[in-house]
Amino acid sequence: GHAHRAGRRLDDHPHGDLPRWQAALEALPAVATGADPDRQAPRLGEPAPDAQRLRECLMALHPWRKGPLELGGVRIDSEWRSDLKWARVAPHVDLQGRRVLDIGCGNGYFGLRMLGAGAELVVGVDPTLLFVMQHLACRHFSGELPSYVLPLGVEDLPAGPAGFDCVFSMGVLYHRRDPLEHLRRIHGLLKESGSTLVLETLVLPQNRRGDLLVPDGRYARMRNVWAIPGTERLRGWVEDAGFRNVEVVDETPTTPAEQRNTEWMRFESLEQALDPKDGSKTIEGLPAPIRAIVIARR
Repeated sequence: GHAHRAGRRLDDHPHGDLPRWQAALEALPAVATGADPDRQAPRLGEPAPDAQRLRECLMALHPWRKGPLELGGVRIDSEWRSDLKWARVAPHVDLQGRRVLDIGCGNGYFGLRMLGAGAELVVGVDPTLLFVMQHLACRHFSGELPSYVLPLGVEDLPAGPAGFDCVFSMGVLYHRRDPLEHLRRIHGLLKESGSTLVLETLVLPQNRRGDLLVPDGRYARMRNVWAIPGTERLRGWVEDAGFRNVEVVDETPTTPAEQRNTEWMRFESLEQALDPKDGSKTIEGLPAPIRAIVIARR
């Protein structure tokens, strides 16, 4: 089944950095495992005896995009303050006893927060192998947890209904060439009644609710941004995909306080993608990133 498919994905796509990443995982110190996931920086494992050496192992898995995390006593200050996004999402969704799918989950930071909020099972999928390796580093310290990251894209999942109570798609939709197809696929992965979509994605400013921006070239230095809708346009897509009770529960501009470079993510970040003279515009002169959270029912 899925494990086999994920294993094949690893074998079919040997990655130049894989041996280095595997060596970093193998060098992680043995510590007493444990998890306190319900914190801004989920705390996994007892502190390692040699913090400097552990830091070097974890640094070999650079860049860390989602966090913050505390692994074996070492705090990882990731590019994203993902705790800020979680604080905007969490009040709008009840995860108690729920089975959750997190699409484009990265290293599984949000999966930990979901467990902290009472989820029974979180399955994360992300095709980026480095993030799967970071998740395995987390697991080394947490021990067995019902939160998994599989090296798969959403297109590798069987067409539904897969029986998830809740599907999260955060920071994914604007990378999809066909956003409606992505939303329909999610609709198919949800349980047939009482299930929830949590969608977080880029939108246009309030005065452009019905518009659609199709960037000609890059958007905020990102190559693969296909389209950014206004919130009404986005709501229409979600309804067209078969959802009901579609609510835009939050709209927040993304600032360099939430997304920035750190020693754990040394490449350029949001600050380098905004117009230095006008923070309301990207370097290309387009509207700066605003992210909306949409909640809808199957």
